[in-house]
Amino acid sequence: MRARDLGVAPGIFAPGPLNAITDVEGVRVGHATVSEGDAIRTGVTAVLPHGASVYLDRVPAAIHVGNGFGKLVGSTQVRELGELETPVLLTSTLSVFRAADALVAWMLAQPGMEEVRSLNPVVGETNDGVLNAIRLRPITAEHVRAALSSARGGPVPEGCVGAGTGTIAFGWKAGIGTASRVLPAPLGGACVGVLVQSNFGGVLQVMGAPVGKELGRYAFRSEVEADRGDGSIMIVVATDAPLSERNLGRLAARAMLGLGRTGSSAASGSGDYAVAFSTSPSVRRPSGARRLATTELANEDTSALFEAVIEATEEAIYNSLFTAETIAGNGRTVESIPLDRVREVLSRYGVPRRYGRSRRG
Repeated sequence: MRARDLGVAPGIFAPGPLNAITDVEGVRVGHATVSEGDAIRTGVTAVLPHGASVYLDRVPAAIHVGNGFGKLVGSTQVRELGELETPVLLTSTLSVFRAADALVAWMLAQPGMEEVRSLNPVVGETNDGVLNAIRLRPITAEHVRAALSSARGGPVPEGCVGAGTGTIAFGWKAGIGTASRVLPAPLGGACVGVLVQSNFGGVLQVMGAPVGKELGRYAFRSEVEADRGDGSIMIVVATDAPLSERNLGRLAARAMLGLGRTGSSAASGSGDYAVAFSTSPSVRRPSGARRLATTELANEDTSALFEAVIEATEEAIYNSLFTAETIAGNGRTVESIPLDRVREVLSRYGVPRRYGRSRRG
C-alpha cells in the first residue's frame, strides 16, 4: 500500500490528483522490468519531461550531488549548460553505460535529429547487485526502448518495477516511489513532483517515528561491514514553476532534506543525486535559438517550492518502500517491510493522529 493508506501524509501541502510526478503536466514515466531465471532482477525507468522532442525543445535543469559515489552519466554538461536534451533514465550500476548508448541510438532515430552530431544522455543508477546478477549487465537496447516507448502520464507503477526491481532500502525490499505537492493559489499554484529509485540504508524514520529501531533493522546495529547503511538513491524532481537552472539547483538541494527525514545518513558508499527540471513553457530553450526570452520565478517566491519538494521526496521514499514486495533473486531473498508492524509502531507513536488537514484540505 502507499504511505497515505497507513495514515502517513508528510507536510502541510496537498498532493496532486495522482500524488505522482505525472501530476506535473506533460511529464511521462515508463518502466521496463527485467526478471529472468533465478538471477536477473533489474530494469529501466524513463522520465520524459514533455511530449515533444527534449533535444529540440529543451528544458532547464540542474543536478545536486548529495554524495558522489555513483555513475550519473551526463551530469557535467547539465551543470555547465543548465538544461536537459534527453529524457532521464534510471537503471542498474553496471548497465548504466549500455543504457546511455541505447538512449543515444533511440534519440538519433527520432524525427528532426538527422543532422545531430552531439548528444548528452542523462542516465542515473543504483547498485542492485544483491538480488541481481549485476556483472552480467543484462540491460539491452530493447529494454531501454521499451521503457521509453511505454512512457505515459497518469498513475505511475511503484515498488518492484523498472529500475526498482532489485533495489533495497533500510534492509527491506524497496523500489520506485513517487509523490507530488500542489501549492495553494496564493502561493502560486505550482506543482512539484518527485520520483525516486530507493536503494540506500540508514535508520528508518517514518514521520519521526523510529520504525527501523523498533523493528530491529537499521544501520550500525552490528560491526558487520554490510551493515553500514551504504547504497544509493536517484531523485528526479519535476515542476511546472518557471525556474531557471540556478533555482532548480536550489530546489534539487532541498530534496536531500526530504531524504534525511526518512533516516538516511548519506553513507560513504551511498550515491545520492537529485535531478530537477522545469516544464514551464516560459523557460523552454528551443534548439538553435540565438536569443532566449524567458520569464522566471523570482528568488523570493521559491520558498514554498522548497517545502513542497521536501515533503514530496519524503513521501516518495515511503511509497518506494511500502509498495514493494518480497523478492528472491541471485540466490537471496529480501523481504518487504511488514506493514502490520509498521502500522503498530506508527500508532504507538501517534503518527496518524499527529497531523491534521493540509493547507488545501
